[in-house]
Amino acid sequence: MHTLGDRIKHLRELKNLTQKDLASRAGLTTVQLSRYETNDRKPDPESLRRIVDALDTNGDYLLGRTSDPSPTEEMQASMSFYGGPEAYTADEIAMMEAALKAYREQKKKLLDNQSNN
Repeated sequence: MHTLGDRIKHLRELKNLTQKDLASRAGLTTVQLSRYETNDRKPDPESLRRIVDALDTNGDYLLGRTSDPSPTEEMQASMSFYGGPEAYTADEIAMMEAALKAYREQKKKLLDNQSNN
């Protein structure tokens, strides 16, 4: 794995993502991602940043500067959601919060029912 495209594809496959999945997470088209993976094109800095975030890796790994694909400590500390909160719109965050609240309420009801039986 020597090229940027090889590394993107390798991590995508390790995470069991299709090109469509990764492209969606990174805000790219499938055609763009395919061209990056086949080294037909190189991503611009903003696209590279979004790929790094979507793959939960670090830019140095994708650029071949390190063999460790782990996110940097700074990225790990700032990520409260996958990709960090800046990766989501206010509506998406509100939906995630509502889903979490509903999950907690359902779990509480289930535990209450179990303790009453």
